[in-house]
Amino acid sequence: MATKNELIDNPVRQEVNITRIFDAPRELVFKMWTDPELLKTWWGPKGFTNPVCNFDVRAGGNIHVVMQGPDGTRYPMGGYYHEIIEPERIVFTSLKEDDEGNAEIEVHNTVTFSDENGKTRMTLHAVVMKSTPEAVAAIQGMNTGWNQSIDRFADLLASINK
Repeated sequence: MATKNELIDNPVRQEVNITRIFDAPRELVFKMWTDPELLKTWWGPKGFTNPVCNFDVRAGGNIHVVMQGPDGTRYPMGGYYHEIIEPERIVFTSLKEDDEGNAEIEVHNTVTFSDENGKTRMTLHAVVMKSTPEAVAAIQGMNTGWNQSIDRFADLLASINK
Protein backbone atom coordinates (compact mmCIF):
# COMPACT_ATOMS: atom_id res chain seq x y z
CA MET A 1 0.00 0.00 0.00
CA ALA A 2 1.28 3.45 -0.91
CA THR A 3 2.09 5.94 1.77
CA LYS A 4 1.23 9.61 1.44
CA ASN A 5 3.27 11.31 -1.30
CA GLU A 6 4.54 8.03 -2.69
CA LEU A 7 4.16 7.66 -6.45
CA ILE A 8 2.89 4.24 -7.46
CA ASP A 9 2.16 2.74 -10.86
CA ASN A 10 -1.28 3.95 -11.82
CA PRO A 11 -3.73 1.04 -11.45
CA VAL A 12 -6.20 2.61 -13.90
CA ARG A 13 -4.88 3.79 -17.25
CA GLN A 14 -6.06 7.42 -17.31
CA GLU A 15 -5.50 8.95 -20.75
CA VAL A 16 -6.32 12.16 -22.53
CA ASN A 17 -6.46 12.21 -26.33
CA ILE A 18 -7.09 15.50 -28.08
CA THR A 19 -6.89 16.12 -31.81
CA ARG A 20 -7.47 19.55 -33.27
CA ILE A 21 -7.00 20.90 -36.77
CA PHE A 22 -5.74 24.48 -36.95
CA ASP A 23 -5.83 26.76 -39.97
CA ALA A 24 -2.17 27.66 -39.50
CA PRO A 25 1.20 26.42 -40.72
CA ARG A 26 2.71 23.49 -38.84
CA GLU A 27 5.85 25.50 -37.97
CA LEU A 28 3.73 28.12 -36.15
CA VAL A 29 1.65 25.52 -34.28
CA PHE A 30 4.88 23.78 -33.24
CA LYS A 31 6.39 27.12 -32.15
CA MET A 32 3.42 27.69 -29.84
CA TRP A 33 4.61 24.61 -27.90
CA THR A 34 8.31 25.51 -27.89
CA ASP A 35 8.51 29.29 -27.38
CA PRO A 36 8.42 29.92 -23.60
CA GLU A 37 6.92 33.40 -24.09
CA LEU A 38 4.00 31.91 -26.02
CA LEU A 39 3.64 28.89 -23.72
CA LYS A 40 3.10 31.03 -20.65
CA THR A 41 0.16 32.81 -22.29
CA TRP A 42 -1.91 29.71 -23.04
CA TRP A 43 -0.70 27.01 -20.60
CA GLY A 44 -3.32 25.98 -18.06
CA PRO A 45 -7.10 25.92 -17.81
CA LYS A 46 -9.40 28.88 -18.48
CA GLY A 47 -8.78 31.76 -16.09
CA PHE A 48 -5.36 30.50 -14.97
CA THR A 49 -2.12 32.49 -15.14
CA ASN A 50 1.48 31.32 -14.90
CA PRO A 51 3.46 33.58 -12.52
CA VAL A 52 6.35 31.09 -12.78
CA CYS A 53 6.81 29.63 -16.23
CA ASN A 54 10.14 28.10 -17.23
CA PHE A 55 10.37 25.78 -20.22
CA ASP A 56 13.85 24.66 -21.33
CA VAL A 57 12.63 23.16 -24.61
CA ARG A 58 15.32 20.66 -25.59
CA ALA A 59 15.85 16.96 -24.98
CA GLY A 60 16.77 16.72 -21.29
CA GLY A 61 15.51 20.26 -20.59
CA ASN A 62 13.44 20.96 -17.49
CA ILE A 63 9.95 22.31 -17.02
CA HIS A 64 8.95 24.36 -13.97
CA VAL A 65 5.58 26.07 -13.93
CA VAL A 66 3.41 27.45 -11.16
CA MET A 67 -0.12 27.87 -12.45
CA GLN A 68 -2.41 30.14 -10.49
CA GLY A 69 -6.16 29.63 -10.49
CA PRO A 70 -8.73 32.44 -10.53
CA ASP A 71 -9.11 32.02 -6.73
CA GLY A 72 -5.36 32.52 -6.19
CA THR A 73 -4.57 28.86 -5.52
CA ARG A 74 -1.17 27.88 -6.91
CA TYR A 75 -0.53 24.59 -8.70
CA PRO A 76 3.18 23.77 -9.09
CA MET A 77 4.32 21.54 -11.92
CA GLY A 78 7.68 20.15 -12.95
CA GLY A 79 8.88 17.90 -15.70
CA TYR A 80 11.38 17.33 -18.42
CA TYR A 81 11.59 16.88 -22.17
CA HIS A 82 12.50 13.57 -23.76
CA GLU A 83 12.33 14.44 -27.45
CA ILE A 84 11.94 17.51 -29.65
CA ILE A 85 11.69 16.84 -33.39
CA GLU A 86 10.92 20.10 -35.16
CA PRO A 87 8.19 20.54 -36.40
CA GLU A 88 6.81 17.02 -35.92
CA ARG A 89 6.84 15.81 -32.33
CA ILE A 90 7.36 16.75 -28.69
CA VAL A 91 7.59 14.16 -25.92
CA PHE A 92 7.75 15.21 -22.28
CA THR A 93 6.98 14.10 -18.76
CA SER A 94 4.95 16.43 -16.57
CA LEU A 95 4.80 16.15 -12.79
CA LYS A 96 2.02 17.69 -10.73
CA GLU A 97 3.67 18.65 -7.47
CA ASP A 98 2.50 19.46 -3.98
CA ASP A 99 3.56 22.66 -2.20
CA GLU A 100 6.79 21.00 -1.02
CA GLY A 101 7.81 19.98 -4.55
CA ASN A 102 6.92 16.30 -4.17
CA ALA A 103 5.48 14.68 -7.30
CA GLU A 104 1.83 13.62 -7.00
CA ILE A 105 1.16 12.69 -10.62
CA GLU A 106 3.57 11.65 -13.39
CA VAL A 107 2.20 12.03 -16.91
CA HIS A 108 3.84 10.98 -20.19
CA ASN A 109 2.82 13.43 -22.95
CA THR A 110 3.28 13.16 -26.70
CA VAL A 111 2.29 15.98 -29.03
CA THR A 112 2.45 15.42 -32.79
CA PHE A 113 2.02 17.87 -35.64
CA SER A 114 1.20 16.96 -39.24
CA ASP A 115 0.27 18.85 -42.38
CA GLU A 116 -3.29 18.36 -43.52
CA ASN A 117 -4.28 20.17 -46.71
CA GLY A 118 -2.52 23.38 -45.72
CA LYS A 119 -3.68 23.17 -42.12
CA THR A 120 -2.08 21.52 -39.10
CA ARG A 121 -3.36 18.47 -37.26
CA MET A 122 -2.15 18.56 -33.68
CA THR A 123 -2.63 15.48 -31.52
CA LEU A 124 -1.99 15.37 -27.78
CA HIS A 125 -1.76 12.02 -26.01
CA ALA A 126 -1.28 12.20 -22.23
CA VAL A 127 -1.09 9.09 -20.03
CA VAL A 128 -0.93 9.04 -16.24
CA MET A 129 1.93 6.68 -15.41
CA LYS A 130 2.13 7.08 -11.64
CA SER A 131 0.20 8.92 -8.96
CA THR A 132 -0.29 9.24 -5.23
CA PRO A 133 -3.59 8.19 -3.65
CA GLU A 134 -4.28 11.88 -2.87
CA ALA A 135 -4.19 12.85 -6.56
CA VAL A 136 -7.53 11.33 -7.62
CA ALA A 137 -9.34 14.68 -8.05
CA ALA A 138 -6.52 16.15 -10.12
CA ILE A 139 -6.47 13.09 -12.37
CA GLN A 140 -10.24 13.30 -12.84
CA GLY A 141 -9.87 16.93 -13.95
CA MET A 142 -7.05 16.25 -16.41
CA ASN A 143 -9.24 15.94 -19.52
CA THR A 144 -11.08 19.19 -18.77
CA GLY A 145 -7.83 20.99 -17.93
CA TRP A 146 -6.08 19.92 -21.13
CA ASN A 147 -9.10 20.78 -23.28
CA GLN A 148 -9.33 24.25 -21.73
CA SER A 149 -5.60 24.75 -22.28
CA ILE A 150 -5.94 23.78 -25.93
CA ASP A 151 -8.92 26.17 -26.26
CA ARG A 152 -6.66 28.95 -24.97
CA PHE A 153 -3.96 27.75 -27.38
CA ALA A 154 -6.44 28.00 -30.29
CA ASP A 155 -7.49 31.52 -29.30
CA LEU A 156 -3.87 32.72 -29.11
CA LEU A 157 -2.99 31.00 -32.39
CA ALA A 158 -5.94 32.66 -34.14
CA SER A 159 -4.82 36.09 -32.88
CA ILE A 160 -1.22 35.52 -34.06
CA ASN A 161 -2.12 33.92 -37.42
CA LYS A 162 -4.31 36.69 -38.85
